[in-house]
Amino acid sequence: MKPIKEVVVVTFLLHTKQPILVTSLQGDPNSDVSFSYIPGSTIRGMLISRYIKRYNLTNEDDILDNPDIRTLFFNGNTRYLNAYLYSKQKQKRSLPVPQSWFKRKHDDLSDTPDIQVYDFSYERPNQDTSYKSLEQDFCIIDDESALLYQPKRRINIHNMRNRQKGRGTDDDGAVFRYEALDAGQTFQAVIICDRQNDTEQTKTLNRQNDIEQIKTLLSPINTWLGGSQSAGYGQVEIDSIEEVKDWVEVGIPPENREDENPEFLRITLLSDLILRDERGHYVVTPVTESGSNEILQLASPLTKILEEYLDMTLQPKASFVGSSIVGGFNRKWGLPLPQTPALTAGSVFIFKYEGKLDPQKVSNLENQGVGERRVDGFGRIAINWLKETPYFDATLESPSIVAESQQQPSLTFQASQIATKMTRRLLEKKLDGMLLEKINKTHLDPKKLTNSQLSRLIIAAKKSITEQNENSVIQLLDNLTRQTTIQFEETRINGRISFKKWICEMLNNQNDWINENDIAISIARQPFPSDVVKKLKLEYALRLIIAVSKQAMKD
Repeated sequence: MKPIKEVVVVTFLLHTKQPILVTSLQGDPNSDVSFSYIPGSTIRGMLISRYIKRYNLTNEDDILDNPDIRTLFFNGNTRYLNAYLYSKQKQKRSLPVPQSWFKRKHDDLSDTPDIQVYDFSYERPNQDTSYKSLEQDFCIIDDESALLYQPKRRINIHNMRNRQKGRGTDDDGAVFRYEALDAGQTFQAVIICDRQNDTEQTKTLNRQNDIEQIKTLLSPINTWLGGSQSAGYGQVEIDSIEEVKDWVEVGIPPENREDENPEFLRITLLSDLILRDERGHYVVTPVTESGSNEILQLASPLTKILEEYLDMTLQPKASFVGSSIVGGFNRKWGLPLPQTPALTAGSVFIFKYEGKLDPQKVSNLENQGVGERRVDGFGRIAINWLKETPYFDATLESPSIVAESQQQPSLTFQASQIATKMTRRLLEKKLDGMLLEKINKTHLDPKKLTNSQLSRLIIAAKKSITEQNENSVIQLLDNLTRQTTIQFEETRINGRISFKKWICEMLNNQNDWINENDIAISIARQPFPSDVVKKLKLEYALRLIIAVSKQAMKD
C-alpha cells in the first residue's frame, strides 16, 4: 500500500479579460478549438516562466539540478489541477459531468427550466425510451439536484499574412478560425503540495516553503495564458489566492461517501486519465456492457492501482467511458508534446468489493491521483462521489459574463465583409440545426385539411420568404372561407394547439423557439446586424411552416 501523504492546497480564481485559446486536438485543419477549461499544464508553464524570470535563469542553466525546482514543477510532489468554471453563486468549482448521466432524447434545457437526468451507473430505466448524453461539460451536485454549466465561447476569423509584406497574399492568405473561451468568465485553479520526509518538523517546514513560493509566483495578478497572445488572446487576472486545509475536490469528506448499500465502488474521473497496461500500451477502449471480457482488459491496470492504494480486492462490473487524444506544447523546445490516447474526464467505473473503505486511504488516493502526467492535473478521481439516486432534476446555470471595457480594434472594410459573411454562415448553420430539431418535435394531424389547402399555404409561405415579410401568409389566413377557417382551427399541432393559431404564433413570436442566446454569434468581435437576424428568424419560421405542411401532405 502507498504511504499516506499530507497535503496543503492553494486555490485561486482566474478571471478572463480576453478570450483564452488553449488548443485541443479537435476541429478541422483550418480551425483551432480551445478546451472548455484551462489545463493544469498551462498554469504550471506560466509559473515556471515566472520562476525563471524572477531568479534570472537562462537557457544554459540546468534547472532540473535544483531540487526546489524539481519539487515545485517536475517530480509530482506539486500537482497543478485543471481550472474549471467557478460558480459565484455556489462559491464552488464545478466538475466534469459524469458520462453515466443521460437524459431523454427530446428533453432540452432551452425549452424548460429543468430536466430529469438518469444515472445509468445505478439503474437503467425499463421504459422503451431513447436516451442521449448531456451536452453540458460541467456540473455542481446540490442536495438532490444538479446544476449544469457550459462555458461561453467566442469564434473569431483570422487570415494568414506574409511576414515580409505585412498582409495576406495569394500564397499566404488562408482564412482560419479560432474558437476560444470567451472573456468575462471565472475559473478556479487548484495546486496541491505534499511532502514525505524523515521528520514532521522538516516536512511541515518544506511544505510551507513551497506554499509561500507558489503564492509569491502568483503575483502580479495580471498574466497571459495560451496561444496567440499578440493577437488579443490570453489575458487573465488572478484573484482570491487562498491556502486551504482539509481540502476535498468533490466537497464531500470521504467518511460521508459510504453507499447505503456498500457493495459497489464507483470511480469517477475528474480529469483525463492516461493509463498503460502491463505491456506498456495505452488503455483507451470504452466499455459499457456488464459482463464483457473487455471490461477486465480495460480495468486491469486501474484495478491494480486501486487495490494497491485501498488495500482490498476489487471485481470490475461495468463502465461508462470515452476516449480522446491529448497533447500539449513545450515552450522550452518550441515543439508540441507527443499525442497520447487518454480516458476522458467524467468516465465512470463500477467495481464490486467486500469490506469497508478506509477514509484515510480514500483521501490519499484522491489527493495523489493515478496514471501519468499527474503533475499537469491528469488522473484525478473521486470515489463514491455520485449519490445513490437513479434519477434527479438538473438545471442549466449560466456563468456570469462581464462586459469588456477594452477598446476593440476596428476592421478594414474587406475584413468586415469577410466577418459578416462567415457570421451569416455560422448563424444559418445553427438555425438549420434548431429547425430540424423543431420539425422532429412538431406533428400536424391533417384530418380536417386537404392537400390542396396545405399546398396553397406552402405557396404563400414561399412567397413570403421571397418578399421577406409575412404578408402573403397573413392574407391567406384572413381570406379563408368560413368552412376552411373552421378546418384550420380544428386541425391540431401535437394534438393540442390549433393549426391557425400555431401559424400566427410562429410568425409573431419566433423567440419562443429561437433563443437569442443560442444564436448570439459575433465574428472578429463584430456583431451581426439585428435587422438581418430578424429577417433570418422570420425566414426560418416560414420554413418550419412549409416543412410541417409538407410532412402532413405525405402523411
